[in-house]
Amino acid sequence: MSFRTEYEFVLPRGYVDENGTLHRSGTMRLATAADEILPMRDQRVQQNPGYLSIILLSRVITELGDVRAVDTKTIEKLFTADLAFLQNFYREINDTDKLTVRAICPKCEHEHEVDISFLSEAEGA
Repeated sequence: MSFRTEYEFVLPRGYVDENGTLHRSGTMRLATAADEILPMRDQRVQQNPGYLSIILLSRVITELGDVRAVDTKTIEKLFTADLAFLQNFYREINDTDKLTVRAICPKCEHEHEVDISFLSEAEGA
């Protein structure tokens, strides 16, 4: 069993770059403590706490279509539906209460995620 640190996503609308190219698929990695702590020093966050999610997403999104580097300017240009999607996706993959493992069906060999958080709940009971 391997520990998964990156998760693929597809934006509902997509990011349109300066050339008019639409980018919808991407990858987000798990957040580190530094990802959540360091942006708190940023003056933009101190002036507007809502900007925290912009910086967080720019740190954890490792790929977005063919975009060379995802930065705060990229995140700022997202459609609101895509920003909301990414904020929810961030919470979902970084949720420590949700434990999943990759499993492969022995019959059809389909790979899928299995929620095993109920196992840690049973241990605490």
